[in-house]
Amino acid sequence: MPKIEKLPFRHIAIEGPIGVGKTSLVEMLAHRFEGVKILEDITNPFLPAFYEGRPGASFQVQVYFLLSRFQQQRDIAQMGLFEDLVLADYIFPKDRIFAYLNLDDSDLAIYEKLYPTLEQEVPKPDLVIYMQASVRILQERIAQRARDYEKGIEMDYLKRLCEAYTYFFFHYRETPLLVINTDDIDFVHKEEDFHSLIEQIRQCRKGTQVYVPRSRDSL
Repeated sequence: MPKIEKLPFRHIAIEGPIGVGKTSLVEMLAHRFEGVKILEDITNPFLPAFYEGRPGASFQVQVYFLLSRFQQQRDIAQMGLFEDLVLADYIFPKDRIFAYLNLDDSDLAIYEKLYPTLEQEVPKPDLVIYMQASVRILQERIAQRARDYEKGIEMDYLKRLCEAYTYFFFHYRETPLLVINTDDIDFVHKEEDFHSLIEQIRQCRKGTQVYVPRSRDSL
């Protein structure tokens, strides 16, 4: 039997704003390296009401996601004992990024009584990959996947979300971090772009590394 390729990590989490390609990269890496994929539950029943701007929906969405993400992260902690590679399409602190973006002060006061207690039981990844993209590119990718509940996402919301992610990862020191700008690559359809990403992942060790590839079409 041919030897299975390995990455120098057992738990990789991929993060970034809506539409950046997190899940696609997780699925491709899991297929390539025979890893176990942990995909965020996007079936939150309160999302349509949230995007429609209904009162109270923000808090309902946030608490549902918080508890769902917590349960998945506890599952990851158990998997880490048995699996060679676990790949997730989010990190637990993502929940806090969205909470501070969407909740008012009174809801945040309640949220902050829940989050720190749960966070203590969440395992840290061996590597975090932060995928960036411009708002224009994100809008194009969101439109391409055509999810009904995402049709109401406005440019201003995406802009504020990107700014929140940028601020968070500028101060991030918890694990090794690979920052990838995805504006000018298509790792889903171009094998050479995917291979380049893999090589960047292999080279990661401590600290933060930044990868800003240029599309071969622009050369």
